[in-house]
Amino acid sequence: MREFNLRSPALVAILSSVLLLLMSATVAAQSTEQVAEEGVIKARNGDVMILHTSNSPALKVLLTSDTEVGQVEGLLQVRRKGMSIAALIPGLAVKVQGTHNDQGELVARSVSFKGNDLERAETIQAGLHETQVQTEENKQAIKQHNAAIQQQHQQISANKEAIDAAVARFGELDDYYILDEVTVYFDNGQAEVDQQYVPQLQQLAEKAASINGYVIEVKGHASQVGSKSVNQQLSEDRANNVTNILVQQGHIPLTRMLAPAAMGESHPVATGGKETEQAENRRVVVRVLQNKAIAGM
Repeated sequence: MREFNLRSPALVAILSSVLLLLMSATVAAQSTEQVAEEGVIKARNGDVMILHTSNSPALKVLLTSDTEVGQVEGLLQVRRKGMSIAALIPGLAVKVQGTHNDQGELVARSVSFKGNDLERAETIQAGLHETQVQTEENKQAIKQHNAAIQQQHQQISANKEAIDAAVARFGELDDYYILDEVTVYFDNGQAEVDQQYVPQLQQLAEKAASINGYVIEVKGHASQVGSKSVNQQLSEDRANNVTNILVQQGHIPLTRMLAPAAMGESHPVATGGKETEQAENRRVVVRVLQNKAIAGM
C-alpha cells in the first residue's frame, strides 16, 4: 500500500488550490446573497435612488433594466401590480430586494410598495411642488420690488437735485402773488395722500401751466400729537408725497417746484377747538405762486 507524504510539495500545492477554491466560492456566495431593505426614498436621480432605512440614513440603491417595480395589493398584500420605475418618487416607503456590489451599493432586483403609500407620497410631492412654485414667485416678486425701490431712490435723488437747483434759481424772488391753493389733510400718524385729493392737485397743476413764470410751493405740517421729532418727519414725508403727485401725475416740471418745506408742529392753526385744530394741523398746503416782478413784465 502506497503511503502519502503530507509534506510533499505536490500535495501542499493541491491542498492550497482546494483552499483557494473554497474561499472563492464563499465570497461569491456572499456577493450573490439576496438581502431585503425597507425604508423611505429620500432622493432619486435617474437609476440611482437614496433610501433612508433603520440601518442607514443614505443607502445607495442602483436600479437596472432588470429591476422589477410593483405595487402590492390585497388584504394580505400578496398580489403584485407591475409599475414603472417612474413611480419611485421621494417620500415613498418601499421594500427593496437585491444584492450588494463591491462598493456596498444595493443593486435592486425588485422594488415594491403599497398603493396608499404611493398616494401619500404623490400628495406630498404635489404640495412640495406648489411650495416651490410659490417660493420662486415670491423670489421674483421680491426681486422686482427691490428693483422698483432702487429706481424710486434714484428718482427721488434726481428730484432733490432738480428742486435744489430750482431753489437756487428762485431764492431771491420773495414777493409773490398767490394764484391758487389746495390743502391736503391727513389722518393722525399717516403720510400717504388720500386719493380724493389727487384730482384737486391735478386741477391745480393744469391751472399753473397757464401762468407765466409760476412756481409751486408745498409746505407740510403736523399736529402736536406725539413727539416733535416724529411730527417733523411726518410733515416732511407728507410734503414729499404731495410733491411726487404733482410731478408724476400733474406733470409739473421740477424746475417749477420749490423745495418741499417740513414745518413740523410750527405754525399751527387756531380754531378754538382742540380736536379740530389737531385735525387741521395734519395738512400740506400747496400754492401756485407768481413773482410780482414777472407778473408786471
